[in-house]
Amino acid sequence: MTSPTTTRERRPARAKKPEGQWKIDGTEALNADERIKQEEPAFAVRQRVIDIYSKQGFSSIPPEDIAPRFKWLGIYTQRRQNLGGEFTGQLDNHELQDEFFMMRIRFDGGQLTPQQLKTVGEISRDYARSTADFTDRQNIQLHWIRIEDVPAIWDKLDAVGLSTLLGCGDVPRIIVGSPVAGIAADEIIDATPAIEEIQREYLPREEFHNLPRKFKSAISGNARQDVTHEIQDVAFIGAFHPEYGAGFSVFVGGGLSTNPMLAQDLGVWVPRERVAEVWAGVAGIFRDYGFRRLRNRARLKFLVAQWGVEKFRDILETEYLTSPLIDGVSSPIAPRYRDHLGVHPQKDGRYYVGVKPTVGHATGEQLIAIAEVAEKFDITRLRTTVDKELLFLDVEKTDVESLQRALEATGLYSNPSEFRRGIISCTGLEFCKLAHVTTKARAIELVDDLEERLGELDVPLKISLNGCPNSCARSQVADIGLKGQIVTDDDGNRVEGFQVHLGGALGLNPDFGRKLRGHKVTSAELGDYVVRLVEKYREQRTEGEQFRDWVLRAHEEDLQ
Repeated sequence: MTSPTTTRERRPARAKKPEGQWKIDGTEALNADERIKQEEPAFAVRQRVIDIYSKQGFSSIPPEDIAPRFKWLGIYTQRRQNLGGEFTGQLDNHELQDEFFMMRIRFDGGQLTPQQLKTVGEISRDYARSTADFTDRQNIQLHWIRIEDVPAIWDKLDAVGLSTLLGCGDVPRIIVGSPVAGIAADEIIDATPAIEEIQREYLPREEFHNLPRKFKSAISGNARQDVTHEIQDVAFIGAFHPEYGAGFSVFVGGGLSTNPMLAQDLGVWVPRERVAEVWAGVAGIFRDYGFRRLRNRARLKFLVAQWGVEKFRDILETEYLTSPLIDGVSSPIAPRYRDHLGVHPQKDGRYYVGVKPTVGHATGEQLIAIAEVAEKFDITRLRTTVDKELLFLDVEKTDVESLQRALEATGLYSNPSEFRRGIISCTGLEFCKLAHVTTKARAIELVDDLEERLGELDVPLKISLNGCPNSCARSQVADIGLKGQIVTDDDGNRVEGFQVHLGGALGLNPDFGRKLRGHKVTSAELGDYVVRLVEKYREQRTEGEQFRDWVLRAHEEDLQ
């Protein structure tokens, strides 16, 4: 008689399911999102917004246009206001959504003018209940947008050279760039021409409008490495080659969310003239070989992890580029601040001034006032950053202090406390259908609390509040990363709270935070917890020891 074990051993291995890789499995749609994307060109829905939905209202929009097609237009529904975090994951998208939209306005490379900022402020004031949030991808997001107003908003944006198209969806998202490209005294190479070439030559092509999922890219020639290159799908950072001079190193396969991975150095040096070609090649690999069957595996990082960078480079060079790439040299990692707050010299003798709205939040009226300040000082170039800052370029030395005072009157400070400087949050429960907890308002309250109780801190401290595990505010690479979830308080009540990650970092020795086993903090306890943690650090640190280094050696009970 055959034993059950023997039967199991003889049973043939189950055939591996296809991953939906176009060049391997064919283009058959393996899920609903893939089917919808193949049914018509991505931007066909734009005309329906203008001709039908804006005239007939929200109820006239079919579900498959709301999600996912509207994402290609840079808009998606926001969360209903009467649904707490306990409903996240319990209700379907159509049950969670409100009849209002979030709208994302692109600023590739962070580039904008006072006129453009004023226009966004006017749109915010007139159509978005005066909401405006700077994001960590150099966008500005608006909320409370009605479908009836979208065509008028598009017209106003078009008039000043702005767009919401490709703001969301399975497409190349905004190309993050150094906000001080072309003017910084510490710049290795100006990446602006490469970003402009990608915008002009590649983004309009339909072949890049149906990727497996979002595709995040960054290009910076600044020695400060100011574009979070370690967590991008593809990133180019300034690098000197001993023979060829200034160019770029290339990193691929980074990303956070529930499966965080750091981008890997491709081992090449790329001249500025080939950056756009290489960018398109990496995007092409993602399109043709990226996993499409399961949405939670449809990011480039999973393909890079499966292939390794050697195979990835080989496929890139042999199938997507006109010629092989030059072997590169490792770029030294910049260990200092990557943000641009304060006053900094430009290479032309003028200065740029960086300020930060707390957690990037502003109002429409505030944006208009900021633009008017820039115009008063004859400033024509502004920049957004991945740290939710706003930069004013080309400031004359004699105007620096006056500009700082004028900006302070609008609520923007160029020398904030370390708590205000380092805090970041996602949209959170206020508008996001994925969130479990409130983040933005809580982050603002937390900063005020820390400044009052702890005064000033003499070291950098990155604090990140995320409403869910997706890490839109980069909680896994923060000194104090807080991942929102519903937790049980001491009285047995289910309340908003956070799982704690400590000691994450980008830059020198990048790594993900140390998760404290079983340690969760309710939102009500958050201020007390952070105060206790910072005080313990001050008590135990050695001379020159940074917060992250202390966390990595501290006893777990000292981190509770």
